[in-house]
Amino acid sequence: LILDIFARNARSRDGKLQVELAQLRYLKGRLSEKDDNMSRLTGGIGGRGPGETKLEIGRRRVEDRIRRLEKELSSIKKRRLLNRRRRDDSAVPVCSIVGYTNAGKSTLLNRLTNSEVVQENRLFATLDPTTRRLRFPEEREIILTDTVGFIHDLPPELKKAFQATLEELADSDLLLHCIDVADPAREEKIRDVEEILSDLGLMEIPVLRVYNKCDRLSPARRQEIRNEDSPDRVFVSAQESWNLQALLDRLEQLTSRTPQAEHSDAEIQSTAYGTG
Repeated sequence: LILDIFARNARSRDGKLQVELAQLRYLKGRLSEKDDNMSRLTGGIGGRGPGETKLEIGRRRVEDRIRRLEKELSSIKKRRLLNRRRRDDSAVPVCSIVGYTNAGKSTLLNRLTNSEVVQENRLFATLDPTTRRLRFPEEREIILTDTVGFIHDLPPELKKAFQATLEELADSDLLLHCIDVADPAREEKIRDVEEILSDLGLMEIPVLRVYNKCDRLSPARRQEIRNEDSPDRVFVSAQESWNLQALLDRLEQLTSRTPQAEHSDAEIQSTAYGTG
């Protein structure tokens, strides 16, 4: 089911390739000798080897396609690495938004950068990394990236397929952990996200917790938690643009770095979609 949802939501070529690769790996692991129809011998005609079973033919075709996808994704990864090196040379701080799926990451990116990234109230609406520029006063700016949402027990096929995407988080100067403050399972999902970050070796990167969707709380409770902002957490409502200035102030403080070089919009987009 999760693979099907990912397949429907992938938009960029990179995302579609990664989902197809995950689907094929899933299929390969389930091609079984127990399937009588697939185990019948066939002659050596065309692309079939002599005496190959339908099962063996199916496996070979799946493996061939997997190799082609891995090669193409490897090329995309190299282009992304080149773009990241160019970005590092510019000394512009990089901030990545992470969090459990459907926590409101894309809405947060839109409000902070006045963008129109696809935002929907459904699982895995964002699969492809989306990068935008966020400017501060005094001619300062950072690069802000929205990433694929995390889930508990992410299928191994998907985790491996999206490894290149998740590896980009390692180049972040700051992680914004977007959390649905109104979710009853909030604490469990926080632990899930932190476990994934730990598996990726990212726990050394500074993290700012952003408790989102405060519009779902009562007015009295919202006013209470506004006073609970601290150096490592901020309460906001991206949907209503509530308390976003406090978040912007924290971002500016935590990413303070000079000097900075200018980035063209074309460079920003190429970084987002892995084009050189």
